[in-house]
Amino acid sequence: MKKLIAAAGLAALTATLPTLSVAQDKKEASPHTFTGNVGFASEYRYRGIAQTNGKPALQGGFDYSHASGFYLGTWGSNVSWLSDQATTAAPVSNSLELDLYGGYKGAVGDLGYDIGFLQYLYPGSYPKGFTKPDTLEAYVGATWKMLTLKYSHSLTDTFGNASSKGSSYLDLTGNFELPAGFTLVAHVGSQTIAAGAGRAKSACSYTDWKLGVTKEVAGLTWGVSYIDTNAKGGMGQCYRNAYSRDMGKGVAVLSVTKTF
Repeated sequence: MKKLIAAAGLAALTATLPTLSVAQDKKEASPHTFTGNVGFASEYRYRGIAQTNGKPALQGGFDYSHASGFYLGTWGSNVSWLSDQATTAAPVSNSLELDLYGGYKGAVGDLGYDIGFLQYLYPGSYPKGFTKPDTLEAYVGATWKMLTLKYSHSLTDTFGNASSKGSSYLDLTGNFELPAGFTLVAHVGSQTIAAGAGRAKSACSYTDWKLGVTKEVAGLTWGVSYIDTNAKGGMGQCYRNAYSRDMGKGVAVLSVTKTF
């Protein structure tokens, strides 16, 4: 009789173990998520404009997100666009872009939304009278299925353009699944630089577009894309650097990224 009672007790205990394990797993699930990324590109293009004068870029960042929807992150890349436009009489030492951002993401049915702030920092030394390129933007975005629409509004002068507070960028991006694990990436954006300091609104405003494909191979995301703009890059115009390069001219860009 004692053996039967003991066996019954052991069976009851064993039956409860899976339930206890599942409950323990749920209890231990962390609301915090940390991710990182590192990448290499044949050229860094931002909003269609050359940031490294045709040279490669090493990039990477870290992100934190909470189950509630709040997130923070940082991202950086080598750049040369500021020193590329400077004259020998007014040198610029900057060679780094560092971004800090934070916001909130959520969803209502199939519609996702994203609200936040993004601070662009360009540490270095600048000549007297030079408009600092550091820029703060507020943004709001919406995602539906494969499409993302985002609006960014500058709360400071924009990327070194004097008296350009209130500039904006509107972009639409689509990611479409293709056979064999490929993804088609299509993008169009409109950068508006506010009028000011003797500059007309049309002088530095432009449209950019991008068409490319990506594919994950061996744990890395490989990509190739064609990027172009109608930015004014002629002699003496906004997007012509000191090396007589049209910074918005069309170019093919190769990239590889690892997320961990």
